Amino acid sequence: MIEGFRVRNYRVLRDVSIGRLWQQPKVQPLGRLTAVIGKNGCGKSTLFDAFGFLSDCLATDVEQACDLKQRGGFDRLLSQGSAGSIEFEIYFRPKPDHRPITYELAIGRDENGRPIIEYERLRQRRRGQSKGQPFSFLNLKRGQGEAWAGVSSGADEEQADKVAVHLRNPRQLAIGTYGALQEHPRIAAFRDFLQGWYISYFAPDAARSLPLAGPQRHLNIHGDNLANVVQFMEREQPLRFQEILDTIAKKIPGIGRISTKRSDDGRLLLQFNDQGFADPFFAQQMSDGTLKVFAYLLLLADPEPPSFIGIEEPENGLYHKLLAALVGEFRLQQRSQIFLTTHQPFLVDELDPEETWILEKGVDGYSTIRKASDDLIVKNLVAEGLPLGGLWFSDYLDR
Repeated sequence: MIEGFRVRNYRVLRDVSIGRLWQQPKVQPLGRLTAVIGKNGCGKSTLFDAFGFLSDCLATDVEQACDLKQRGGFDRLLSQGSAGSIEFEIYFRPKPDHRPITYELAIGRDENGRPIIEYERLRQRRRGQSKGQPFSFLNLKRGQGEAWAGVSSGADEEQADKVAVHLRNPRQLAIGTYGALQEHPRIAAFRDFLQGWYISYFAPDAARSLPLAGPQRHLNIHGDNLANVVQFMEREQPLRFQEILDTIAKKIPGIGRISTKRSDDGRLLLQFNDQGFADPFFAQQMSDGTLKVFAYLLLLADPEPPSFIGIEEPENGLYHKLLAALVGEFRLQQRSQIFLTTHQPFLVDELDPEETWILEKGVDGYSTIRKASDDLIVKNLVAEGLPLGGLWFSDYLDR
């Protein structure tokens, strides 16, 4: 679980944080479902992309991540008027009974103007320590520094377990290298968590494609391997898979049954039995909204779901009365943490003020964020039965 997240100098996000950070132990941590709302242009997409950027940094390196997904390079990402670094901080708890870990990353420029990791740090309070600075068990500046092995740190361990770190490529995350070594289980825990994020860039047209045959365990970010995931689930757990299809069919309006058909070249095709028609339709003939809901529900039904799921504006292409059911499914998910952005009041109606953050652009052009439950009037109105989306539509959430 991510209990808190902070980003600095990333486009309009000059300094924005949500949830609990290690310096703020009394702040409420993020829960299983977090939604960010706001007007167009307030920075919702930028905040969503901040998570995607971190995921891309691990998958490639910080220089390539700056250029991916039309980001335009480091200079376009750095907040205007800032001469410093782009900085991220994640406050992460591996398991409910584990001590939290803080991950800090700063990206600046080298002498040639190319993006470089200024510093990267993982730290955690020692066992029994409740106050003071957490111990840094990974601490690097421009690829040089130290790392500590083992599962915990104590005064008698901090010299014996220390190893010098000299990365050949200061643009690659050290957690990617040292997280692959069994001697560094704490680094591995965070690397595995970040590597398991699912940041959705789902495109219905991509999901309609007919990829080459071959089962794949998990849905990718664009959804163009939807048929491959279906093939994997049918092969590994055929009875469970049919139960999943039957359950999903009941939750999509107008769909009587979902089944599969194997093509001559070995690919598995999805068939949707639309109520009122005798013959089924293939996925390639279904609406964008139907495919999107099917993909989201299949993602949540994954036997090994992602630890963190990010979805930008899930309401796009969906009938507004379907949003309540979708949010209900998100909230029932107890194996994944879900982060979403929206500007749809009907979806916000289904949210709780404790789950909802309001992003606004200030007069200086930079974004600020606050929790809806911090407004006592809003909190009391929702407690009296007024829906949060209706309050937002009526400008009760705006300042």
